[in-house]
This record gives sequence, C-alpha cells and structure tokens, in this order.
Amino acid sequence: MTETPVLLTREGAVARLTLNRPERRNAMNNAMGDALDAALDALAADTTTRVVILSGAGGHFCAGLDLTEVAGSGATDAERLAAQQARNRRTGQRFVRLSELPQVVIAAIQGSAHAGGLGWVCSADFAIATADARFCAPEVRRGLVPAQILPWLVRRMGRSAAMRMTLRADVIDAAEAGRLGLVHQLVSDAAALDAAVAAIVADLRQGAPMALAETKALIAALGPLSPDGYAEAGAQAFAKCAAGPEAKEGIAAFKEKRAARWTA
Repeated sequence: MTETPVLLTREGAVARLTLNRPERRNAMNNAMGDALDAALDALAADTTTRVVILSGAGGHFCAGLDLTEVAGSGATDAERLAAQQARNRRTGQRFVRLSELPQVVIAAIQGSAHAGGLGWVCSADFAIATADARFCAPEVRRGLVPAQILPWLVRRMGRSAAMRMTLRADVIDAAEAGRLGLVHQLVSDAAALDAAVAAIVADLRQGAPMALAETKALIAALGPLSPDGYAEAGAQAFAKCAAGPEAKEGIAAFKEKRAARWTA
C-alpha cells in the first residue's frame, strides 16, 4: 500500500499536487484527506508558487470516495452518522479550498475521474483530459448522493448537464466531457497532456502573480457557489443515505460486480 497518499513537489514557481493511491485508483480515504488538508494549508501560505498542477498517480485521476470507509466509525448509529456528516462536510470544504488558492490550478486528468474526483476536476481553474479519461457521478447507483460535487458540476456544466450526469450516473468519455463543458481541453495521450499543461503554464507566466490571484478572487465574488446552508444540507443528506439500507446494498453490489436489487 502507498505510504504517502499525497505528494507535493515544487519546480520553481510550479507546484505538483499528486493524489498517490494508485492501487485504489487514487480513491480518497481519511489518510488522503488529512494529507490534502496539509498540502492545501502549505499552498495557501505559499507566496512563491504561481501554478498548481493537480493529477493522479498510476494512470488514473481520482475514483472518488474510498467505499470501504463510507460506513464511518463509531460505536453507535448516532456516532457513525455524525462521522459521515463530518467527513462529507470536510470533503466539500477541500474543493472550496482548492478553488480559493491564490495560484492558478490545472487539473491534468487521465483514466478515472469519478464521484468526488469530479469535485477536483471542477474546482480547478483549468481541466485538461486525455482521450482515455472517463467521467462518472455514480453515487445514486451506490445508494448515495453526490452532495458536495453538485454545486461544482452545476457551475462548470450548467444545471441541465449536471442533472443528466448525476441522475443517469453512466460513464461518459472524454469527448462527451468536452462537449458538455466538464473539461476545457482534450489531448491524445500522456505526452500530449504534459505538453498542453506546459503551454498553459507558459501563458500564465506572462501574467502578473497578484493580478492573476485578484482576478480569480473577483470571479469568485461574482456569485456564491451555492446558497447558504447547502454544504450542511448536503452533508446531512449524504450521511442519511450512507447510513441507510440502499447504500449497504449498492456498495455490496458494486464490490460483488452485480446489479443492485432495485434494478429488477
């Protein structure tokens, strides 16, 4: 198993933030969440880095939440429900924190970008994907709700496309993701992805650091991501579903590679 779930490296004014659980397609567990919090703290205080490149190790971007931890921890149902609410709340806050970084954030996407992985795609300033990338919001098929990624999908794609993606919950390819506005640019392969990221970085170097950061802040000030109270309502909705029988059946069906009972 990977010992360092998140890698943060710097090359001059460019930082690379790498999700590093390749054996789980970079699914987010508690250890990765804690490591991401530390990395986001470091980047928020960094006055020399101008660009952050977010990617996943091992040919995949991020498969979303690690389903082995959905049940939460605690001795009682109430404790487990509270743990689930807290975890979902923290997940949503991480997307906000990534978007609020003073640096320009580029998501470089290969392979799977599913569920919570879509939150990283949409909270980045730029999203570039290779032709093999696949995108999915499968939560309803697992008996869960896409609580904290919904506002990001709506902002990036629009309400209609976000509804189609989250209710149908099927896998779409990179070309469809580009058509829907989920990603900004498509490239053929990993080498082309590196070249495209380098081209964006070269363009960004032409902009003044403070002007870039202030422009990001002004765009954010044009309107809130979601109404007041949405993040808490989303955390409660996720916890309610995660604690229920549908999530138990949906996750079991996923692990056993079978159809869930409600499909009959």
